[in-house]
Amino acid sequence: MPLLLAYPAGAWAAARGMEEILAAAPAADWRSPDPENTLYLELDAGRVVIELAPGFAPEHVANIRTLAREGFWDGTSIYRVQDNFVAQFGDADADDTAKAKPLGTAKRKLPAEFERDAAGLAFEPLPDADGWAPQAGFADGFAAGRDPDAGKAWLAHCYGAVGAGRNLEADSSLGAELYVVIGQAPRQLDRNITLVGRVIQGIEQLSALPRGPEPMGFYEEAARRTPIRAVRLASEVPPAQRSALQLLRTDSATFREVIESRRNRRDDFYKRPAGHIDLCNVPLPVRAAPAG
Repeated sequence: MPLLLAYPAGAWAAARGMEEILAAAPAADWRSPDPENTLYLELDAGRVVIELAPGFAPEHVANIRTLAREGFWDGTSIYRVQDNFVAQFGDADADDTAKAKPLGTAKRKLPAEFERDAAGLAFEPLPDADGWAPQAGFADGFAAGRDPDAGKAWLAHCYGAVGAGRNLEADSSLGAELYVVIGQAPRQLDRNITLVGRVIQGIEQLSALPRGPEPMGFYEEAARRTPIRAVRLASEVPPAQRSALQLLRTDSATFREVIESRRNRRDDFYKRPAGHIDLCNVPLPVRAAPAG
């Protein structure tokens, strides 16, 4: 495994910036998201692309696939936008049995999938301490925490993370009501709510929405909700209509250099490299797939 670049405290050393690093990355350091684990949230303003995480929440992801294939979210809305927290979408009438949209063949009961066994998980730890987990790092392209002593790993509530809303009961989420983190990372929710993936493109379609009223951002007037045209799996969309994206592999030498370039910024603007980076401040690069 290539070592992370390191510089003595107070020393200045030339280092490549992130754009330069990514431009030189070999093709093998990039991956294409699996269409079966890619969700398209179609809004009037554009498409939001979500990569699902079956390695962490297999039963929720399976239910989400069923809901998407059966068109559950078509005609629903983004009905909650809470400042510095989340944008939430699904059936705004889900709690009213007389008005709730049918779930089709989706399951009505799922286990809480707050964490998974760490055994067998390829985990790339950050070199810096984390306040929310014994270890912080990346697994399968997602920001994650790990407890080596307990043998558990879990996804982290970073900006763009997608979670399954629930009630007080730990096992009360179905994946039908989803939220996206659009504010400062609420890491206190880690291991308390099932995370199912992350937004890889189009987060601005959610973060720029008008905020709902206090205290929780639920729109009181239906007219203020953002209509959802459709939610589809990429595998159900003709190839010519898919978003052709590539994600930088988090187990690659290029990604390790990206991390170090952000931990120790060495350009004309930065006068004092930090020598530290928070899990949710590590960029997860996405690019348009090269032609051909």
